[in-house]
Amino acid sequence: MLALRLARGARPSVQARRLLVTVASAGTGFLLLCTFGYALGHPGAAFGSSLRLAWCAAPLAATVYLAVAVARTDPATRPRPGLSAVGLGPGRRSVLAAVSTAAACALGSLIALTVFLHLRGDLGALPLGGAAGALLAADQDLPFAATLTLLTLVPVTASVTAALLLRPRPGRPAATGRPGSRAATRDPGDDTDPDRPLLPSATPTGLPWGVALLAAGLAVESYANGSYASGSDAALGLRLPGGLASGPLGVLVGWACTAVGLALAGPALVHGCGRALQAVRPGAVRLLAGRVLQQEARRIGRPLGVVCAVVSGAFAAAALYTGSEPDTGPLSALGAVLVVGCALAALVLAAVEAKHARSQTTAALLRLGAPAVVLRAAVALRAAALCALFAPLTWGIAELAAAPLGR
Repeated sequence: MLALRLARGARPSVQARRLLVTVASAGTGFLLLCTFGYALGHPGAAFGSSLRLAWCAAPLAATVYLAVAVARTDPATRPRPGLSAVGLGPGRRSVLAAVSTAAACALGSLIALTVFLHLRGDLGALPLGGAAGALLAADQDLPFAATLTLLTLVPVTASVTAALLLRPRPGRPAATGRPGSRAATRDPGDDTDPDRPLLPSATPTGLPWGVALLAAGLAVESYANGSYASGSDAALGLRLPGGLASGPLGVLVGWACTAVGLALAGPALVHGCGRALQAVRPGAVRLLAGRVLQQEARRIGRPLGVVCAVVSGAFAAAALYTGSEPDTGPLSALGAVLVVGCALAALVLAAVEAKHARSQTTAALLRLGAPAVVLRAAVALRAAALCALFAPLTWGIAELAAAPLGR
């Protein structure tokens, strides 16, 4: 009940973020239901049905990723004076985040079920001239247990993941101080403190593991495609749904490894970019831009790495179809939109939260006499530095990923 009251009293911007989670959950739930409908209508194509269900893992992961990003920035999960006094400590706040995430995803699953039943004609006349009837097995009854399992997959996965990632850890500092004081209300995960503006921060760990996973993923792609082309692993070939090209299963595993590697290496890359901006006698603009990038490395580095992985995958797919246009189909297009949209939404959300987190530091700099034009120039320099780093990195990984697929 408290979670519902906090959700109802949230600001419009917070409600808009939850609405994004609901939309993503609805799209993923609809894909799962369409896959189930295809399986009902084609009982003899068990492998094809399993393959379609496996391809729903990417939109599912993207939806869970966005849901966790929204839960992490939800005001209901942040320390507030008085909440601990009524029994809402860090552990209970993680439960509130899980409940809010489950509610938003459950609403999306309900929307997906309504649209699915409408297209099947279960809620009235069959729409679209019956074009979707064969795909969704409109002439067969839906098993209740299987349908309920698919509909609860997104809410359960997202809420459990949010609860696990937002739970209090032994090494994480807790907010202390008198109720109402800055120390009591400051977010423990916030790296910005107006009393100590823009001090150097430690380099994030994860770069060695990220580089190792990235190299391993590219190596797996090359090896798997070479074995598939020679015919030794032809049985592991996959035909992508929606008319896309076939390829070995190892290529998909390799791309997943590269995506995880980029996500792990993202914070360290952003931190290194900030350090490079401050090299060789920096001026005020370069020093300010570099220090801010170092402070925000953990907040925006991982979303940047995820976007880099998604965009490099899109570039690699586009390179495969140079001079041709594959018949992707509406469901494949919906899955691609979900993956790209969730990645970009999480990045925008992280950027907005980073701006809000350093608002007190910006106000302190203005009080100290820093010109507003210097702050704007620092913002532009940070954006240009990130583009200069991640744009060629994305292109290079896309070329390396597409090279074995084009053999």
